[in-house]
Amino acid sequence: MKLNSENLNINLRHLRAIHAVAAQGNFARAAAELGVVPSALTETVRQIELALGAPLFDRALRPPQPTPLGLSLLEETQPLLDGLDRAVVRARAAGGLSVGQLAIGAAPSAISGLVGPTLARFRAAHPAIRCRLHDDLGQRLADMVVEGALDLAVAGPARDTAELSQQLIETDPIGLACHADHPLAARASVRLEEIDPDQMISLDDETGTRRLIESEPAVPGELKRGAVQCHSTVAQLCLIRAGLGLALLPERAVGLFGDPAIRFVPVADLSLHRSLYLLQPARRARSHVAQAFAGFLAEFRKGSRKPL
Repeated sequence: MKLNSENLNINLRHLRAIHAVAAQGNFARAAAELGVVPSALTETVRQIELALGAPLFDRALRPPQPTPLGLSLLEETQPLLDGLDRAVVRARAAGGLSVGQLAIGAAPSAISGLVGPTLARFRAAHPAIRCRLHDDLGQRLADMVVEGALDLAVAGPARDTAELSQQLIETDPIGLACHADHPLAARASVRLEEIDPDQMISLDDETGTRRLIESEPAVPGELKRGAVQCHSTVAQLCLIRAGLGLALLPERAVGLFGDPAIRFVPVADLSLHRSLYLLQPARRARSHVAQAFAGFLAEFRKGSRKPL
């Protein structure tokens, strides 16, 4: 919108002043309402009258009455002041996190141990914020952050792009997931050669964990592609709980359900870690709600996680 340079000498202070005088009926009460001395209010009204070229109040009358020009200006500017007041109230409420929305993405394995507890603390502090949690594969979550469908996400690494900020927040080791009744479950550790390839349950090619395992030379090829393949870690864990087989998974993913029937066994000859990242837009302003949640996430990690 192009500004009219002739209007720059009239500002909100001037409009507040004339509306206060009209509402209170005299300059003294209007000055008290605005928290200024009467002389300052008189000068403010004089300035707007000078800018307009005509008086807005007939001071010969007691109490002073708005002139026809004053009445017209008061009528036309009242919606502006009302709208401004409503906008400020809404902005103050949003800025104070008493209203607002937050859309979070998370890899399923990052929910119970990291995103879930953080969200619980955030909701306890700001119960009026409406939150939506979307769990999906890491790259899909990253795409949704870039597109603006999500404010932020916690997931594995995504493809490098100038549109996305990726901050490493956590790592955990890859090991063997098995049922508590499996012969390997009681072991302090196992070796890769002891794992039966025919019992392996693998993830599909789109998942970050699958790509990570595929890229690791130490893992034999027959352990990378199981006889049973799942779309998600949740499905893998459900099958393991049903006694269907084994899987190579991050330690925190194995604890997703907190189920004692599912055990994590370290693999002695495998030094491989899964990384989780905080994914945020790099070229789009973050909402203050998202920034607040990211702060809660950092505080939770600081209090409950070992340094990376």
